[in-house]
Amino acid sequence: MDFSIQLSADYPDKNYGGDKVYQDMLDQAILADQYGFDAVSITEHHLINCLMMPAPLQFAVKIAAHTQNIKIMTSVAVLPLHDMRVYAGEVVVADIFTEGRLLLGVGRGAFRYEMERLGVPMEETRARFDESLEVLLALLAEEEVNWDGEYYHFESLTIMPRPVRPGGPPIVIAVMNPEGIYHCTRRGFHIQTTPLSGNHQLLVDQVAAFKRAKAEMGAKGQGLSLSLSRVGFLASSEVEKQERIREAYDYYSRFDNVYTGPGLVDAGMIRPLPRKQSMEELAESLLICTRQEMIDKLAPYAELGIDRLILSPNFGSDPQLTRDALQHFAQDVMPFFTGSSSARTAATF
Repeated sequence: MDFSIQLSADYPDKNYGGDKVYQDMLDQAILADQYGFDAVSITEHHLINCLMMPAPLQFAVKIAAHTQNIKIMTSVAVLPLHDMRVYAGEVVVADIFTEGRLLLGVGRGAFRYEMERLGVPMEETRARFDESLEVLLALLAEEEVNWDGEYYHFESLTIMPRPVRPGGPPIVIAVMNPEGIYHCTRRGFHIQTTPLSGNHQLLVDQVAAFKRAKAEMGAKGQGLSLSLSRVGFLASSEVEKQERIREAYDYYSRFDNVYTGPGLVDAGMIRPLPRKQSMEELAESLLICTRQEMIDKLAPYAELGIDRLILSPNFGSDPQLTRDALQHFAQDVMPFFTGSSSARTAATF
């Protein structure tokens, strides 16, 4: 099982400055490259201070310029917010500038607040995503593409430059529903998923759907990978563990507001709202724990056959503490899992 860090920039205080926020994320990417993480992943969110990254491809290029080996994944690019005729060319150039380390994770968008303020009704995101993906795939694979669909209508055109890698960078689909995972895998896409609140049975079903699709594909499915995204932090003690859980609870009081709540945002700052879930219940669903507890919680993922764990440690903690925790995670936890599943066929990226 490989490991990735999600560079999910949190910006709870405007006085801290966006320049400092993104330098903190870049520092984590450099550290991840040095300590053997497989990848870093970059969110796309607009107009809000949670998961704040309106330009993921630009940041991917910046990271590539400061690292040597680490893969750089968009996690995820929100296709309905982009015109694929422009975006396809941006993807090709980003793939060139990152020297083939780009993994294009894509999704439909999850926050009504940002989607609708950017002109995309939430009820249309599925249909818009589906058509956007088809247009993107065609533009990356073919020349002189024309289209007459529900949302795209255009005469023949060819994006330039042409992709260096045939068909462009590997595409990762963000999907939670097990049947959705099955069908996306059958189409030849890599998968990123999450059980959200830590629902183990849902995770088992998600993995089973992925494996079923791969088995039915035979040799064509052997290079496909399954990534699992979880919020987590390696604490140095029980005292620190409780401090990080409190920070995560405060973070989720903002996250829930735009994810499942009313979307109350004041000049870009998401308003914290009371949570129905207790702090203890939240702690049970996250990977905020000390070393042995972390190893114990990760072991079932490795046993299930997860290819990559995307660890999201950015929920308001001190930047130096976060870097220290990532270093200790690499040194004290990762060796128990990296390369331990030799029976599994390695993913192609």
